[in-house]
Amino acid sequence: MITTTYDLLAGHPFMEGMTPDQLTRLAIWAHRSVFRLGGPIFEEGGRADRFWLIRDGRVRLHTRLRDRGEAIVEMLGPGTVLGWSWMFPPYRWHFGATAMEPTLAIVLDADGVRRLCDQDPVIGYELHRRFMGVVVDRLQATRQRLLDMYAGDGQ
Repeated sequence: MITTTYDLLAGHPFMEGMTPDQLTRLAIWAHRSVFRLGGPIFEEGGRADRFWLIRDGRVRLHTRLRDRGEAIVEMLGPGTVLGWSWMFPPYRWHFGATAMEPTLAIVLDADGVRRLCDQDPVIGYELHRRFMGVVVDRLQATRQRLLDMYAGDGQ
């Protein structure tokens, strides 16, 4: 059975509640993406020009800490979204991402989706609302990891 990009979008929890028309319009800017175990997806500070809806596999979000090396921010799995930096200038990744196992995702082109959001404020509002939830979750995860790390130092 061949699954279309539309079907992959429609079956992803992040897109739950989007109308068929909205999904059809988003599917124009989407395609499948596969990452190999250990493969880098993007580097912190790099150009943020896309985002991914993870279908299968796991991705590690990480950041560099001065004098401490790399810190894991969060582990993402099926049903999650990877990448929110494409929405906000200067369009640079705030974290790095690496595939921790073979990962199937749906990748969406940032320029195309931003244009779609500008043309259709309803889609734009809906995506911004959903991504703000992702941003808050990531900030809380980062905060908790930093607190845990510093608690281990006895500070």
